[in-house]
Order: sequence, then structure tokens, then C-alpha cells
Amino acid sequence: MLRLSEIRLPLDHARSALPAAVADRLALPTADIQQLSVFRRSHDARKASAPMFIYSVDVEVPDEAGVLRRFAGDHRLQATPDMRYQCVGRAPATLATRPIVVGFGPAGIFAALVLAQAGFRPIVLERGKAVRERTQDTWGLWRKKVLDPESNVQFGEGGAGTFSDGKLYSQIKDPLHYGRKVLVEFVKAGAPEEILYVAKPHIGTFRLVGMVEQMRREIERLGGEVRFRQRVSGLQIERGRVRGVTLSSGEEVSGEQVILALGHSARDTFEMLHRAGVFMEAKPFSIGFRIEHPQSLIDRARFGPNAGNPLLGAADYKLVHHCRNGRSVYSFCMCPGGTVVAATSEENRVVTNGMSQYSRNERNANAGIVVGITPLDYPGGPLAGIALQRDIETRAFELGGGTYEAPAQLVGDFLAGRPSTRLGSVIPSYQPGVRLTSLASALPDYAIEAIREALPAFERQIRGFAMPDAVLTGVETRTSSPLRITRGADAQSVNVRGLYPAGEGAGYAGGILSAGVDGIRVAEAVIRQALAQAAPRLASGSEHGGCAAGDDEGQGGG
Repeated sequence: MLRLSEIRLPLDHARSALPAAVADRLALPTADIQQLSVFRRSHDARKASAPMFIYSVDVEVPDEAGVLRRFAGDHRLQATPDMRYQCVGRAPATLATRPIVVGFGPAGIFAALVLAQAGFRPIVLERGKAVRERTQDTWGLWRKKVLDPESNVQFGEGGAGTFSDGKLYSQIKDPLHYGRKVLVEFVKAGAPEEILYVAKPHIGTFRLVGMVEQMRREIERLGGEVRFRQRVSGLQIERGRVRGVTLSSGEEVSGEQVILALGHSARDTFEMLHRAGVFMEAKPFSIGFRIEHPQSLIDRARFGPNAGNPLLGAADYKLVHHCRNGRSVYSFCMCPGGTVVAATSEENRVVTNGMSQYSRNERNANAGIVVGITPLDYPGGPLAGIALQRDIETRAFELGGGTYEAPAQLVGDFLAGRPSTRLGSVIPSYQPGVRLTSLASALPDYAIEAIREALPAFERQIRGFAMPDAVLTGVETRTSSPLRITRGADAQSVNVRGLYPAGEGAGYAGGILSAGVDGIRVAEAVIRQALAQAAPRLASGSEHGGCAAGDDEGQGGG
């Protein structure tokens, strides 16, 4: 097949317009279009009076080689790459122990799935609860101000991404198309097929719950084991090699390959790893607030007279400003038509995050407005970033009144340097509620200064962004992991063999898609190591078998 890109059509185009446009571009009769599937669809709303859909399609025509020769040098036409997932091998019969996966968020799910599809029967240890029980516990904080430290937005089946917008796009380099594998598996688990071709796919929390359950059932069907309420409290290390893990119950689980897919909030586990001597280092992350506007304001700013068009959906944005004090402020995890949610995993602390359902039809838009910081801002070793996060989150708890309500301030008051005393036209969505105050002491002075400079700059890009009634809710501290569990080219810890740091908590991903991709990469590293240990000739790939499932993805989408 051929992949043809940059085909522009009006939003209201007829179904027949796409094959006609393809035939016209290729200078062929429409009858020669033997097969056509949409690989990617985005929209361009920069010209508000005439927004367009932009398509990339995979098309089958006679004499494809001849067509490629005729259009040589045209970057918009190429042979369609083979994006089907290729397994690296099957579990050897001589496998001594089953691989252990610690954590069952996106990285852990895809690591376990790929291992199960290759016959490795992984053991998954998740400290939290199954996703539906976990959902009830999360609502307990949102509705009743009762926190379960082991079952919340951060911990439990599906990881932190379950309570988010469910964004499935990333800017990672992905030459082997692992991202396609992630999307295909999600569709198999119940996601809408449109995630295979829309430019910025998302799923939403309600759909993610059922999908996560289905993927767990598939792992178990293939021989894997998923165990909940199993917090890893220790590593068994002998002569620089991992031999298993110890659970908080005292049980020991043997394993010569341990994947650490912890998520960015497993602070007690990071501390345990540090005590055990596992090499890690501090890394940059960001801190800030959540901002809420009426979604209709963002729609009008982005889409003009086409605001509200169901074909365009709820508008999003991505903003960045480089400040005079050397800091960068940017929008993070923008959630169109969503809500701000309580996301703490530790008692007496307040953390915010954003969440949307698939429909994205709530009243407000929200996003993190965050300031980049580096280890120079929190010297003291690999755990110093965690200490800073805790200090900020504790201060937010105090400013919110000590009841898990969040401190909040109107943008107009924040810019003027005065406390807020009453709400305006924007009603904050955060549950269990907000307490109006001044946020000036919620973050370090350099961060407050940077955000105060950035908001008027963002107003110049999105009219109304600095509206006085917009609401800032504090605090956003868990934008990414504050440390990296450093690994080598073979994906193993640089000083503990058999230990495989993975995903966002290890510092190698940011978001659902990239975490899933990293889980696949690490699972493949485990498979290669096991094959090399079992038989060098198998490691060469000459006698690898296929996967039990998941190796039949199509090349196109839509």
C-alpha cells in the first residue's frame, strides 16, 4: 500500500470526497482506488472561517511502484510502513523463574501483556486494589474527604492514567511503532477504533476502567498472575543481582527478572530502593497550579464561529512562556471539558490533577500551569525532589484548611497580589471543594513570579486566558517523577542485574502512551536476556516463535 498525506477537505465534506481527492492527487481514475483506510485525521482551525480536516491515508492502487516513481521526491507519498508488532521470541522451556512486574499502570500492563503473549507467565504485584474497588476508594476522598493511602488516584489497577483525560498521544521517538501496538491492544480491550487514526486520541476515565479489566483478563488467560494489595517492601539482592522481592506481608517472591513499573508517586518504594543501594539520580520536574476557564471561552478563542461544532469537539491548547527570571512556564495535561481532581496518595497533603470523560462535555476546561525546576533547586541527593514535593503539598493542605479541600484563588486576585474572598463566574470543579485564599505562599517565590508573568503572556495567545474570574487551584506537583532509576542500554539497572526500571516512575516516560511503549521495550529486554541465558542460538532470532496474541495488527486505521 501507499501512504498519502496532507489531503485537506472541508469539515462537512461528503464521504465520497476523500477517495476522489486521493485519485486526483495521484492522477488516477477513482475506480483505481482499490482500498483506502485513514491512517491519521487532524484538523486545522487556524483560519476560523474555513476549518479543514487534514488526512493521511493508506491506499492500494494498481502499479504502486510506478506511482512511487512518478512522484519521486514528493514527501507526501511513500510506501506504507509495516507497523505490525513483531515478537522477539517465545519463553524457553528451561525458564527457571517467572518474571515479576511491580506495578500495574500503563508500563506494567504492557510489560505484563507482552511477556504473557510470549509465554513467560509473569507475576504482577500491585500495591493497590482492582480498578472498580479502587474507583470507590477514590470517590471516598472526593465525596467524603476520606483517603486510603493504598488505593487512590495514584495507586491501584490502571495507575494514575486511569483518572485522567486518557490522552493517547506522545512526542517520543518510536521507530518500531510500539505506540501502534499500544493503541491496537486498547482497541481490542474496548477502546473506540477512532484512536487508531485521530491525531489526538483520548479515551476518558469511564472507558479506561473497563479496558483495564479486559487487559488483566487477557494476561491471566495467557498464564499471567495479577495480585492486588501486594506492596513490595524489599529487594533480594545477591552479588549485584536481583533474586526476588519481599512483600509488606513478609512473603518472599523469587524472580531473576524484576520490572519496576512503579509510577511517579511510589515514594516509600523509592526510599526502599535507595536504602538497598539501587542507583538513582534526581531529575527535573515541574510545579504549579491548575487553571480553570469556561470551555466555551477556549472554544471561541480556538475555533471562532465554528465553536461548538461537534466535528471539532472541545478545543484544547498548548502554551509556553520563557520568563525574565530564566524560568519556563507551560500548560500541562490540558483537559478539555473536564474536572480538577484530588490526587494525593499521602495523608495530610493536597495534590491536584486533571480528568476528562470521553465526551469532554463538562462546563470547564482545565490545565496545569507549571514551572520547570531542576535539581539545582532541590540539592541533596536523589530523594530531594520528593522532599520538596511533600513540603509544597503539606503547605497546600494547610492553606486549604486541613480537610483535603484545596487552596484556590481567582486569577485577577493572584495577579493583583490580594487574597480571594468570593468566586466569580467560574465555578471550580475540584472535589471535595476549595477554600479561597492567597496562593502566594503555596510555591517558591520564583515560581509565583514566573506564573504571574506568564498568565498575561498567555492572554496574548488566547483571548480571555487571564480573565479575572478564572480559578487557580493548588497544587500541581506530580507532573513527572522527581528522580530517575538509571538503566543501561540493556534496560537493566546500572548496578543491579536483573532489575528493569520502567515507565514514568523510573523517569523514562510521561503519560499513558509513552509509559505503555516503555513497558513493551523493557519486556522485550527481559525476553532477550532470558533467551540469551537459555540458549545463545535462540537469542539470535533464528528459531523464535510468534506471540500467543497481538501479532496480527493491520497496517492502517480507521
